[in-house]
Amino acid sequence: MHEHKRLGRGIELAMLTEEMKAGDVGPEFLSGELKGSHDPSGMEREYIRGRTLEGHESARKRGKTIGGAGVTDNDMLSMALHLRDQEMSLRDIAKRLVVTTGAKKGQHPSPATIMRMLREHDEQTAAANT
Repeated sequence: MHEHKRLGRGIELAMLTEEMKAGDVGPEFLSGELKGSHDPSGMEREYIRGRTLEGHESARKRGKTIGGAGVTDNDMLSMALHLRDQEMSLRDIAKRLVVTTGAKKGQHPSPATIMRMLREHDEQTAAANT
């Protein structure tokens, strides 16, 4: 099979491969990125992932930002640092903060957002002190 990226998109290939597996036979690609034997159930996922990563890299080269708009600001960082000093958990800190702009205005940031914001602050502070 040559154009496995096209073949792997349809349910037909998966069904055919299941039938082949029952007979102890499997596909083997002789050329392309996926040389060798493969399970086609993962081929489409890997193809999509690869294309997505290529798109992200292309966007970065054009100066585009990947991901959603930032929901944090300096006021939120200051309050999060204050609450962290009081030894509050990330979850409790997130419950006390509110997003002030954008599509998530009025909502609480996620604990992961708080963790990322604090980590970036800590890394910047450490770099500035060295």
